[in-house]
Amino acid sequence: MTMQDSTAQDSGSAMRRARFGALPERIAYEDMVETKEASPRDPAQDTCNPEGAGNLLSCLAWDLVL
Repeated sequence: MTMQDSTAQDSGSAMRRARFGALPERIAYEDMVETKEASPRDPAQDTCNPEGAGNLLSCLAWDLVL
């Protein structure tokens, strides 16, 4: 690399920095993730409903066809 090449590279670098500025600071992974406790289960939703099972299975069948 010659002196002229390094001067051109420095001026190009300075022009980019003047136009775009610097990159933003890195964000740590821990700062991007939020953890919270799971909501308690509702026993009423866990019960089996034999009359409603037909609706669920027919919807599943239509989903597989479409």
